Amino acid sequence: MYSLSSRLLISVSVLLLIFFGATIAVLDTAFTEAGEQARRDVLGGHLVALLAAAEPDDDGELALPERLREPRFAQIGSGLYGEVRNAAGDSVWRSKSALGFNIPASAMPAIGVQRFERQRLADDTPLLTLSLTVDWEFDDGSSRPYVFKVSESLESFNAQVSGFRGQLFRWFAAVAATMLLAFSLLLRGLMKPLRKIETEISAIESGERASLSDQFPTELIGVARNMNLLIDSERARSDRYRFTLDNLAHSLKTPLAGMRALLGDSDREDFESRFNEQIDRMDEIVRYQLRKPATAARERLVLQAVQVNREITRLVDGLAKVYRDKAPEINVTVEPGMQFRGDSGDFLELAGNLLDNACKWCKRRVEISVVPSVKSPAMASGMVLIVSDDGPGIPKESAEALLERGMRLDESTPGHGIGLAVVKDIAQSYGGTLSIEQSQMGGAMITVSIPPISSAYPGQN
Repeated sequence: MYSLSSRLLISVSVLLLIFFGATIAVLDTAFTEAGEQARRDVLGGHLVALLAAAEPDDDGELALPERLREPRFAQIGSGLYGEVRNAAGDSVWRSKSALGFNIPASAMPAIGVQRFERQRLADDTPLLTLSLTVDWEFDDGSSRPYVFKVSESLESFNAQVSGFRGQLFRWFAAVAATMLLAFSLLLRGLMKPLRKIETEISAIESGERASLSDQFPTELIGVARNMNLLIDSERARSDRYRFTLDNLAHSLKTPLAGMRALLGDSDREDFESRFNEQIDRMDEIVRYQLRKPATAARERLVLQAVQVNREITRLVDGLAKVYRDKAPEINVTVEPGMQFRGDSGDFLELAGNLLDNACKWCKRRVEISVVPSVKSPAMASGMVLIVSDDGPGIPKESAEALLERGMRLDESTPGHGIGLAVVKDIAQSYGGTLSIEQSQMGGAMITVSIPPISSAYPGQN
């Protein structure tokens, strides 16, 4: 009973049973009533024929001829019986067909009134009788009442009714079976889209499909669309979890390298404070990744003002420890009073990944500059962050590929291959862009442009 098809077929079968049962009952009643009315009309004709044939005899009583127009009156057991009784209830005349039968007597009806009634013979044979009382006037001017009565056995009629009922049941059973067969075939076609959805969902579960198709009836388009939205949402949620873990591992790489470098200077007086600084940095990274909202940046209600110069200084100091063997020359140019409106962790991810890549690939020099994207005294005037180096650079044909997660130009160099992808995602979440060009020093120059808040998030102040 968990199948919709079975439920529909059973429901239709019950409805057909009720409908056809009611129809059979109505037709049976109509046929029975029509048959009885026809029998009454026939009995009325026989009664009129008896009245027409009756004549007074020599004894002053009514008598009927031996041969009547209806031959069944003369056939014993024909099922049609006639009788005439006087006012005292005595039988004056009986048809030969009633020989051996005792036709039940009944109360005398009023003169001129016909009475139909059902009676039974001694052997329980059902009869339909018609009685009429007439006031017969004789030649001498006297008159006496007589009851003319004709009766007909209902056995043949009941047999006809039974046969008709049997035909009704057979006809309607055949019609019901045909209708159920046709309905089951029709239902099979109507349920095909649902079976298609089931098949496609199974294909999605097995990885053979990415989403449901759009080839469905109008009533199921909304279901398929909502199911695809749910699948995309769950897939995006899974990707966010995976990306968050990747980002966390990538972000912890730099402070871990810094801690490893500090272990070589464990005998310095400021070792403990510098080591704790890296631990605090790792703790800050973990908290940032865990609280990072799943929604886009434009849905944040509060944008903090991040002091760019202070955060850049922290990053440069940390990278100087990580790359102390290489000792890159990092030149910083920051517009005085420059602020980044957003999450401090987002800014550290932006600048930290770009500086880390530049230090990793540079020969000696790295430059970073941060200026407003729009010359305006307003704090929310946007930001342009440029990081360049004197390394081998990035070929133009490889620039787009590097923005994908897990892509690296040199597999022999340690790394996760997600730094630029993280920068791109964060920049886009603020309505910004990322571009890769060649720097004047011969290496790569990566530019991140964050538009003003009024441009990136219309209606947000």
